[in-house]
Amino acid sequence: MARSKSSRRWLKEHHDDPYTQRARAEGYRGRAVYKLIELDEKNGLLRPGMRVVDLGAAPGSWSQYAVTRVGDAGAIVASDILAMEPIPGVTFVQGDFHEQDVLDRLLAELGGSGADLVMSDMAPNMSGIGIVDQPAAMGLAELAHDLAVRVLKPGGTLLTKMFQGEGSDEFVRALRADFATVRIRKPRASRDRSREMYVLASARNL
Repeated sequence: MARSKSSRRWLKEHHDDPYTQRARAEGYRGRAVYKLIELDEKNGLLRPGMRVVDLGAAPGSWSQYAVTRVGDAGAIVASDILAMEPIPGVTFVQGDFHEQDVLDRLLAELGGSGADLVMSDMAPNMSGIGIVDQPAAMGLAELAHDLAVRVLKPGGTLLTKMFQGEGSDEFVRALRADFATVRIRKPRASRDRSREMYVLASARNL
């Protein structure tokens, strides 16, 4: 089947993208890793010994980077509804963590000590229809918030993708009820035309 003009344009842009080319050269599974790297370098997200939950992890570039930062004393528990090729040092739980059995497996892998960081790069399959895509995207951000409140240690951090638009202001206000500091960031690797932002909610309240 012939690709549409917009599809061909996206493929060319993706192929020519410097972050895509850099990811291939450096052995990362996707360009999204450079968003996390910048956020980490500027905000000190990842440290040796941390316990981290990576939501929407597939294909795995965020976990690839995170496991090098937390080291052997740390732990990465990644989850996605899609399959993900194994990454040494990363425990993967496949399924929808909103379902109880998947959540139970994720919590079991974390153990009783909780997480220091929950990070989410989850996004819905975009239809191009704003009134459909925006609520779906905000729903995923809210799921990340709900899980973070459940599993983070006091003082822990949530990093989650958010698309600016209907519901985003309310989402930020909800985060401020549970975290001492909430900041919005747009890494350089996020495409300029995208409404994609990252919300960094630090110091989870007791």
